[in-house]
Amino acid sequence: MSLILDKINYYYSKGTAFESKALKNISLTIPDGEFIGLIGHTGSGKSTLIQHMNGLIRADSGSIYYNGQDIYDKDFKMTELRRKVGLVFQYPEHQLFEATVIKDVLFGPTNMGMDKLKAELAAYGALKAVGIGEDLIDASPFELSGGQKRRVAIAGVLAMSPEILILDEPTAGLDPAGRTEILRLLKKIHEDNGITVILVSHSMEDVAEYAERLIVIDDGEIKYDDEPRKVFTHIDELRKTGLEIPECTELVGRLADLGLKVDRSCLTVDEAVASILQSTGY
Repeated sequence: MSLILDKINYYYSKGTAFESKALKNISLTIPDGEFIGLIGHTGSGKSTLIQHMNGLIRADSGSIYYNGQDIYDKDFKMTELRRKVGLVFQYPEHQLFEATVIKDVLFGPTNMGMDKLKAELAAYGALKAVGIGEDLIDASPFELSGGQKRRVAIAGVLAMSPEILILDEPTAGLDPAGRTEILRLLKKIHEDNGITVILVSHSMEDVAEYAERLIVIDDGEIKYDDEPRKVFTHIDELRKTGLEIPECTELVGRLADLGLKVDRSCLTVDEAVASILQSTGY
């Protein structure tokens, strides 16, 4: 169930004195089952790009294909695309509005036309998948912790059975424990259900640890599209775009410059520790 973007161009304020090009000839293929990191500095075009992926924004030129169908064809059902390509916005808990957790999660599938029983099964299944127990089903979402609210918001999208789950800065505003909790949740959802996950983030550590593929966007263009380990070898080029490499990669690089025989490509704390211990004979 691939998603293909073919030479997508998009302008902000097109036809006005404030016109600027937001996306420039973007071509991407998103196959089934990948965990993708999408990174770029503020204003690079990340959020604009993902809103094209489920049809919230229409490209000024180019084509987008979902399962081989052009989503801009007049007969294409955009509501089906938005069910299959789920988008979780930054601070999704701000969009919670129902009186109880279960009613909030039921809102999406019900409005997509699911019958009552199927919608309830989907909602309960989604809440279970994100780790919200039965004791919170009838609680007000506004009484939950920040991490719990975010889990409920993610469950609301999962209840619509998406095949692609896109999350825009899902750890923004959370403390370190909350960030880890959400990222591990996304990894589990990806592994248990085979859902394609696109994680939009400015945290190099997050994408380094969890993403299998890394897309770097700069000034509306795809700068890199490769395995994280390969992308992070472009240290100087990334810094020119306003990005940094993971702190662990930075550390082992400095140690290597000092003559320690460590692996410069380490991406995580565990990898860095193992490499340092090996190099020092422990």
